[in-house]
Amino acid sequence: MLSLKDRLTEILIHNKLLTQEQLDQALSLQKEKGGRLSDIIVGLKLIKENELITILSESLGLPLIDLKRFKIDLEVVKLVPVEAAKHYQIIPISKMGDTITLAMADPLNIFTIDYVQSLTGYKINPIISSVQDITQTIEMSYPDTTKGLIDDLVKEMAVTSIELIKEEKEVSLSDQELGRISQEAPVIKVTNMILEEAVKHKSSDVLIEPFDKKLRVRFRVDGILQEQKAPPRNMHASIVSRIKVMSELNIAEHRLPQDGRFKIKLMNREVDFRVSILPSSFGEKIALRILDKSEAKLDIEKLGFSDYSSETLKKVSRLPHGMILVCGPTGSGKTTTLYSVLKYVDSPDKNIVTVEDPVEYQLEGINQVTSRPEIGLTFASALRSILRQDPNVIMIGEIRDYETVDIAIKSALTGHLVLSTLHTTTAPGAIVRLVNMGVEPYLINSSLICVMAQRLVRKVCPYCKESYILKKEIAESLKLDFSKMGKAEFFRGKGCAHCFNSGSSGRTVIAETLLLSQRIRDLILNGSSEQFIKQQARKEGMQTLREDGVNSALRGLTTLEEVVRVTAPDE
Repeated sequence: MLSLKDRLTEILIHNKLLTQEQLDQALSLQKEKGGRLSDIIVGLKLIKENELITILSESLGLPLIDLKRFKIDLEVVKLVPVEAAKHYQIIPISKMGDTITLAMADPLNIFTIDYVQSLTGYKINPIISSVQDITQTIEMSYPDTTKGLIDDLVKEMAVTSIELIKEEKEVSLSDQELGRISQEAPVIKVTNMILEEAVKHKSSDVLIEPFDKKLRVRFRVDGILQEQKAPPRNMHASIVSRIKVMSELNIAEHRLPQDGRFKIKLMNREVDFRVSILPSSFGEKIALRILDKSEAKLDIEKLGFSDYSSETLKKVSRLPHGMILVCGPTGSGKTTTLYSVLKYVDSPDKNIVTVEDPVEYQLEGINQVTSRPEIGLTFASALRSILRQDPNVIMIGEIRDYETVDIAIKSALTGHLVLSTLHTTTAPGAIVRLVNMGVEPYLINSSLICVMAQRLVRKVCPYCKESYILKKEIAESLKLDFSKMGKAEFFRGKGCAHCFNSGSSGRTVIAETLLLSQRIRDLILNGSSEQFIKQQARKEGMQTLREDGVNSALRGLTTLEEVVRVTAPDE
């Protein structure tokens, strides 16, 4: 079998990535100084490391993994001693059945594979990764490396600083001392590392939570919270201060909640962070909402709606006036849907104004206002001013009270298209919620044109998707009608290198879309309950969240388990 060195020289010359002269130069330097040929080629800047790893992966037919984005199974890591991992530049990352997936810098080294196989008793599935990624992952994953890079950074801090940040004395630190610590290099590095890892994991949120004896860091990836490696507990105060400095918040305030935002440039793209700091029993808890513009798909066609929901949303968006509501819990993609509608209707002949808390994405050509209740700039007061700005389309971040909904409805009645969100679980429930807020039924009938309730569900990985037939008893327990579905064939991901053995990759949307027909308006006027409105809407073609989710599962977009997790059964 050819060694990695032989295969590497063959691949580089065959793909014309290096000339024979450049290869001879690298081989000569290797003979003189020793070391890996691939490291020498990268060191001479003849080729970038990521390009080299990619071409090796393609040529060798081995999967390429970005370890920074992969959740390592720490129980599997223990199967290989840290000394062996460092020596052979390997790390076991997952186990399925009798096979271990092993990330290797040299996946053709049969001796290393034999060694790990005899050591663990498992079959080995080699995949390729960079030396730098493997080294960093070893430092982060093995417990006997003193928590890896984070602890190395802590060691750089002055001894006096470390002693000052003790749990029982955190409140006694002076504001000047906290400000000084937040500017120290180790604290900046640790904070930046957390932010960078969160973006690489494509997280939507980061939670930094202090407890009695430890600090917990969690990322929300595809809607699911995942615990990450955390800094020591005694760095909590300085990390909080660093986040406050970045967000231009008051580092001297520890008793009241604070909200802010900041922006960083990472991997040649700008990423916005929305910051919420909340005092808790053991210190201030930080919640960061990540707004990565490069990941945002502000296009109705690309959000994942069914044909009916997509066409309905576009149709009502073209109307000259009325109110469109999008409903769902926090993190269900409501704001993204509204932004997509704004992008769809935006044109030079329309004046579009939004009032949000806060502005999440800056949209070119659209006037966006941030609500600031502390100075009296509430949704209601901002709306009054906006109406004097001659708008065609108004977007309200959220309807929270009667004053806001009153102005919104009057705006819809006076020739404006009004978009907003409402925290209800179903589309018919939004109508009942408006009545409970004090809106007269006849005003709802005159202004509201469409309500959409939505949820986000995890998508099945396209690389390892497999089909299965749902058992009849399970379908009956879920109240699924086989006569309507035909063959109950569903799909799931069995786990592969592309999805890091999770079976899912990314998220898509499911929705129920309620158009206010004349019959539904009659029910509203008569004060009918949510259940009667829902029954009439279903007769007129509305699919419920559960029904739309099951259809998405039948199309192979998501799993049935995911649909059951995020939707309630229909009566």
